Amino acid sequence: MIRDLLTRAGSHLDHFLMGMLMFTLLIGLFVLYSASGQSFDKVGSQLVNILAAFAVLWVAANIPPQHLERIAVPLYILGLILLIGVTLFGEVSHGARRWLSLGVGRVQPSELMRIAVPMLLAWYFARREASLRLLDYAVGALLLAVPVALIVKQPDLGTAILIASSGFFVLFFAGLSVRLLLGIALTGGALAPVLWSFMHDYQRKRIEILFDPYQDPLGAGYHTIQASIALGSGGIAGKGWLHGTQAQLDFLPERTTDFIFAVFGEEFGLLGILLLLVLFGLIIARGLVIASEAQNTFCRLLAGSITLTFFTYVFVNIGMVSGILPVVGVPLPLISYGGTSLVTLMLGFGILMSIQTHKKLMTS
Repeated sequence: MIRDLLTRAGSHLDHFLMGMLMFTLLIGLFVLYSASGQSFDKVGSQLVNILAAFAVLWVAANIPPQHLERIAVPLYILGLILLIGVTLFGEVSHGARRWLSLGVGRVQPSELMRIAVPMLLAWYFARREASLRLLDYAVGALLLAVPVALIVKQPDLGTAILIASSGFFVLFFAGLSVRLLLGIALTGGALAPVLWSFMHDYQRKRIEILFDPYQDPLGAGYHTIQASIALGSGGIAGKGWLHGTQAQLDFLPERTTDFIFAVFGEEFGLLGILLLLVLFGLIIARGLVIASEAQNTFCRLLAGSITLTFFTYVFVNIGMVSGILPVVGVPLPLISYGGTSLVTLMLGFGILMSIQTHKKLMTS
């Protein structure tokens, strides 16, 4: 009986993807133990986060994709209402207005939109796949731009980038032409001076620091400089677990969250980084296979967006820690400490597994 229960409980889990996720999370716990100054409390807290995230993944994996398609519109509307609520009544913390108090607790609506936006756009384009026109892409871009603009206003540039990328990938997979994409990119480049004038002072400072972190070595450039030292000192094989001086001597800031990749690179070196990149690559490859095998347009667009948004997480975090992108506050997925972003990620992977394991029950 127990075996039958376990079999039914795992029948909608993709075993390869689960294995890669669990192995990467295990590595993350080892790195977190070192980065946190060998704190069992921190590791224990992250274990609780992981268990909660896997519970969310299991629930999502057992929800048929057609049910997800039905809730795409109300979920997006709910998220939009909550974002507007944040703008009007949200709590201010550290100069940002990102949380909304609901009496019994606080919510961060931008996290909900990480899933709601690609779901809505996938639903929208699935309904119009037979006769897509340029106007449809314009409507899709507007549906994406509204929540992104509200999140930028908070301000939360990192989350805005992730949500914008998730929506962009749906537009791309829906058939947006490469010629039009190049036109948009060129237009964006031409408007860069205008966009610069609308940026906050701290956002401008981050871009300036990208090109010369030593103009403010003890202020805005400190994170980038210390991360570069940590990565460079790791060499080929690294200094060894628990022996990274930048982390252990408290030089590296945000070492359990946004800059945990620098801790990993210092302790495990280039070889460890390559192993981690292979794991990320396998997860992304599996997600793209699931997207390619999806049996309807909604599933294909949603699976592709979830997978490439995960890639964006990885690329942006490693890019900012390596000094090739501005610091925007994006954690390293499955490695950084934190519960909210981990739950959102695992919700996405649960949806991927649902698309894969329910496909035999669906019609194209």
